[in-house]
Amino acid sequence: MYSFLLDRTARREKQYAQSSFKQLGFNITVDQWIVLRHLYDNNDLNQKELAELIFKDTPTLTRIIDLLCEKGLTKRKPHPEDRRSFNVCLTSQGRIKVEQLKPKVKDVRLKAWEGLSERDFAQFKRILNAIYVNLK
Repeated sequence: MYSFLLDRTARREKQYAQSSFKQLGFNITVDQWIVLRHLYDNNDLNQKELAELIFKDTPTLTRIIDLLCEKGLTKRKPHPEDRRSFNVCLTSQGRIKVEQLKPKVKDVRLKAWEGLSERDFAQFKRILNAIYVNLK
């Protein structure tokens, strides 16, 4: 039953965020934002590293990266040590996009926490982390 509540809440939060992204004219999806944000914080990741960071399978991540490359927000570079692999990084346009959207995305994310205290947030975070560790 609790798994249902977690799943339901996660889905609702993602639907709300996606709807807000569209309404605010971001021209990216929530999943694309997650990729952009991780690349902003950890530039030049190979696809496997990025997939592990964002919990996406390789085919899904490949499609997301393809779309971000088409939008000029990311690019692929040959891996310096493995000719069969490549790294993904932000373009200058991608870096600008992340910097422009960061405060707006934060506002969208904070909607879920309206009426909750810092203590509520800390306790929730602790519980989610405990569940995550328990399931390793």
